[in-house]
Amino acid sequence: MLDDKRIRIVTGHYGSGKTEFSVNYAVELAKIKRKVALVDLDVINLYFRSREKSSLLENMGIKVISSSINAPAVDIPAISGEVYAPLEDESYDVVLDLGGDPAGARVLGRYEEFFVNGKYDMFYILNANRQETSTADKAIEYLKRIENMARIKVTALVNNTHMLKSTTVDDLLRGQKVALEVSEKLDIPIKYISVIKNVAALLPKDMKGEIFPMDLYMREEWMV
Repeated sequence: MLDDKRIRIVTGHYGSGKTEFSVNYAVELAKIKRKVALVDLDVINLYFRSREKSSLLENMGIKVISSSINAPAVDIPAISGEVYAPLEDESYDVVLDLGGDPAGARVLGRYEEFFVNGKYDMFYILNANRQETSTADKAIEYLKRIENMARIKVTALVNNTHMLKSTTVDDLLRGQKVALEVSEKLDIPIKYISVIKNVAALLPKDMKGEIFPMDLYMREEWMV
């Protein structure tokens, strides 16, 4: 995490687990005494947004920025002007949680000045258990559509192949095969293999990419 760029953009297919990764990533940054801002730029999906955990995250010292309208249960695509503050203030480490699908990447256009000269990392969250990204060719097509809409390039892949609390080692290994093929075809590295903690402990240690154990902040205890 320490060698990632200060501005991290998290993108991927709807339901790939990008918000869970974004939240966990911000929490890990905060643990190493970073000044962290988590920006919820999801104007696509009403559910499972990082803004839902604002109180919890702010208690951890993470600044959460989302809608300019204080109505989290209302589907209004309004983005706060506060987003500019941590982007401009280089004392912040910033995690931008985009909405799923290429349409979710469109919002980056208003912040393009902050991404010039490669001053960002854009993580493509790949869940091979999603039909639309189940093969390398499908995942590449989806990635290209996101890049075209965002007008910037993906810099790293994250294998986040999961079945929520039912995730197995086999899920991750199957997803790793897809991620490796994407990586080879596009010359984009696999940076992280993100997975729930009990499965992370069982993964082979020689996998390409850093194993990133996660808690399920976005899933309530009663949810499967």
